[in-house]
Amino acid sequence: MVISTEPEAGDWAALERETGLQQLAPASSPYWAYREDYDAGTHTPAQYWARVLGTAVSAEQLRVLEDLDAVQWSHLNADTMAVLETLSGEGAQLALLSNMPAGMSARYLREAAWPARFAHTFFSGPLGMIKPDRRIFAHVLDKLGAAPADVVFIDDNVRNIEAARALGLHTVHFNPGTDLRQELARFREGSNRRDG
Repeated sequence: MVISTEPEAGDWAALERETGLQQLAPASSPYWAYREDYDAGTHTPAQYWARVLGTAVSAEQLRVLEDLDAVQWSHLNADTMAVLETLSGEGAQLALLSNMPAGMSARYLREAAWPARFAHTFFSGPLGMIKPDRRIFAHVLDKLGAAPADVVFIDDNVRNIEAARALGLHTVHFNPGTDLRQELARFREGSNRRDG
């Protein structure tokens, strides 16, 4: 929830109507209980939703559920997008690492404009591993050809922040009150002092 905002109440309500379940948003709900397996690519969409609902789903219901799920995570954070636009214009090397099922990531890459802000995109589903697994960070660093100390990692999940920090990455723990411009300026100033 750095690029996107939290799903809105209407998004959860639509998903609850379709599933016949209530209170899907809380962390204790079946939506979240199996999400890490789904994000890690060990569950297909049909397997994930069958576990959420407790019964097999038809092809048509699966299509609707996948559409609703994609929509609820597509509300962009305008402040973050403005920072990305600035950084992109300055020539920053931007990379995205997201826990996301393969189908959803493919949909966004195909249909959304925001992935174009990034020179590199890494999604957990196709990779078969998720944050905070240190292997996914190692994979990204290897593909970027970057040392941990040269990377600023921004995430809303403290477990992911702790894992990245343990590997030597600079980190920003993002929350709704975070001023990304200010945080990134602080890292830039520190880098300039070291280089100077």
